[in-house]
Amino acid sequence: MVIRLRTHSLLLALMLGLSGCTSWFTDDAPSPQIHLVKVELVRAKLLEQKFKLHFRVDNQSDSDLTVRGLIYRISLADVQLAEGESNEWLTVPPHSRAFFKISVRTNLWPQVRQIAELLKNPERPIPYRLDGELKTGLFIGNDVQVMRSGEIIPGDFIPEQHR
Repeated sequence: MVIRLRTHSLLLALMLGLSGCTSWFTDDAPSPQIHLVKVELVRAKLLEQKFKLHFRVDNQSDSDLTVRGLIYRISLADVQLAEGESNEWLTVPPHSRAFFKISVRTNLWPQVRQIAELLKNPERPIPYRLDGELKTGLFIGNDVQVMRSGEIIPGDFIPEQHR
């Protein structure tokens, strides 16, 4: 009986002590924000297009933010542009921002009519959607779900001589 009581007391103390450990891993800091700032066409062939996706990460917390990569799916209007995973590492200082690029290859041939329609007026904004997961944290991962919508203006990325 005494052994059983000591065992129960030990288990109870252990459970109460470990429940406090979970607070060690929670953080009230604001989540980082990620934005698609530019879609750069590198090369376009009939069945393969290469783009560089330019991203900005905003760190709104009081400590450094370590980014270990991004799992992403990007759509322009209703056309899926790219999806994949980047293992780009960077450190964003507190209350600051950092930029990184991801190179992607895709085949937009099946959607060529939709894309031509989107680019018909280069001054008209094109809605984009970014879905994914920003992988953060150095030792203990704290992945941040990303669902962001915005607009890009294709004319901003077309050199003057080609307009």
